[in-house]
Amino acid sequence: MSSLKGEKGGMLPSTMPASRAEYRTSARPFSRVRWGVILCFVSVCLYTVLIRGDRLSFLPLGDLAPDAESSALCPQASPLIPEKNGELWQSMIETYKSDAFLGRAVNWLSGAVQIPTPSFDQMLPVGEDPRWEVFAPLHEYLLKVFPQTHATLELTKVNTYGLVYVWKGSDSSLKPLLLTAHQDVVPVNPDTYDQWVHPPFSGYFDGKLIWGRGSRDDKSGLIGIMSAVESLLESGFKPTRGIVLAFGFDEETSGTHGAQAIGEYMLSRFGENAFAMLVDEGGKITKEYGAYIALPSVGEKGYIDIRLSVTSPGGHSSVPPRHTSIGILAALLVQYEENPIPPVLSRHSPMFSTAQCLAAHAPDVSSSLRKTIAKAATSDKALRAAQEALFEDSTFEALVGTTQAIDLIDGGVKTNALPENAEAVVNHRIATDSSVDAVKEHSTAILKSVAAGFNLSYTAFGSSISGEGLPAYGTLTLSDAWGTALEAAPVTPSGPDAAPFQLLSGTIKSTWKNYHSSSGEGDIVVAPSLVSGNTDTRFYWALTEHIFRYNHYFAGSGTGLEGVHTINEACVADGFIEIIGFFTTLILNADEASF
Repeated sequence: MSSLKGEKGGMLPSTMPASRAEYRTSARPFSRVRWGVILCFVSVCLYTVLIRGDRLSFLPLGDLAPDAESSALCPQASPLIPEKNGELWQSMIETYKSDAFLGRAVNWLSGAVQIPTPSFDQMLPVGEDPRWEVFAPLHEYLLKVFPQTHATLELTKVNTYGLVYVWKGSDSSLKPLLLTAHQDVVPVNPDTYDQWVHPPFSGYFDGKLIWGRGSRDDKSGLIGIMSAVESLLESGFKPTRGIVLAFGFDEETSGTHGAQAIGEYMLSRFGENAFAMLVDEGGKITKEYGAYIALPSVGEKGYIDIRLSVTSPGGHSSVPPRHTSIGILAALLVQYEENPIPPVLSRHSPMFSTAQCLAAHAPDVSSSLRKTIAKAATSDKALRAAQEALFEDSTFEALVGTTQAIDLIDGGVKTNALPENAEAVVNHRIATDSSVDAVKEHSTAILKSVAAGFNLSYTAFGSSISGEGLPAYGTLTLSDAWGTALEAAPVTPSGPDAAPFQLLSGTIKSTWKNYHSSSGEGDIVVAPSLVSGNTDTRFYWALTEHIFRYNHYFAGSGTGLEGVHTINEACVADGFIEIIGFFTTLILNADEASF
């Protein structure tokens, strides 16, 4: 960038002709060319006049460009509120802001938290494992505190503890809205009870926070949905578009008993692509680079746990070989960690959309990065430069690429016995533009040389790599550890023409504005994003192309109050009221949508 120096610098060119003769000879070109330039400049200036209220304001050219560029990078929906049911909506939102409703809502969530509903890994099927029975009291509680919902909606219990509520609309040609959540919570380690500010299943309300396991994940979502439906029923609302609620009971342990059964049931009942859109738990509201950002996830990474199993001859440890099976496994794991799949930022990644929205609307993003991200939409060189800058944030890099983590290891039974086998399990979260097969191929390839170096018979995912029948010192086997490999989820459309995303965005914006306009927190930016884990939606892909994983929840700046999956989980009561307002607005907006 060049700079102009005035006064003492002497870098500005002189505008005074050296002589009158020079002035005369330059007059004609000025009249024909330079006047044309001046007229163009004046025209552009007039074009940039903005009408603000009842007055005209001139906006400098340099200030207009970022706005236009921002709109192109990350166009934002306008706040959306119901029209046909506008008076009803306004009345309900005012009710939600009352102290009386706050007390009612707090009691709803607190009561649910007081019913422990933990799910555990490797539980036996329902009917064989008594630990599932903790969900029966929760069902009784829901029946008691949401009587209108249970009197009006059709309830089906799937695999005993899965809940599917159907609120029929008057127009059966409209695809229903699907709202999902999960009933289970992660267990609380008894050794940590004394570290909780309030007991983990007390549901204690201190005037600001509702404390306890599940207050955030995910009973605030489940009770928020039920509270919105109950309140709408009490207000006399009758939907045009049908609404279906689906609540699994083992999301924290992969959903194979709950959401999987629910997905199969709904597919058989409603059919493929039967729903207009689905909203489940997922991304949240945060503050990044000086902007409040809502991050609905429009995809999920894939998943595979790869087991490395090594065998070698046993014997007494007093006469050891140079490398035991544990030593060989260690060498293989070093090779594994030193050769991850290189992450690559592509324009199809939801995280590229997130970066575009931050560049467009977050004031604290540096101007150089902002320009680089803007150019990256069409320039491969700029895309690589943006990747280099963005990957300085390890979390961003992890969300873009396929990650790997060696999480389990086992081997040996006694200190004086050579281990005959050793194994490790490596967890992978697969990039949205990759696949399970790509991870298998990469893992197989990077270990081939090490396996050969130790003279191991090498088998990967059922295929012989080293060749059959050859003499070998031991074996190396790669396999899908639990048989639970999962491809990355289809990415939900999120462009300006994607009506469900625009409806969700408009609902987020109107809800935020309604609860935060007087607090000085400013507008909110809605950015398509990606959650790091997997949700129950993995079993609902066939039901709709428009799946959003989003918690409309903001704990407040700098509170540090999360506690999800750890001690001191708590939900801000005002935030919970906003959750109810969000679901109420979403239901009413969807009811008036034409898609």
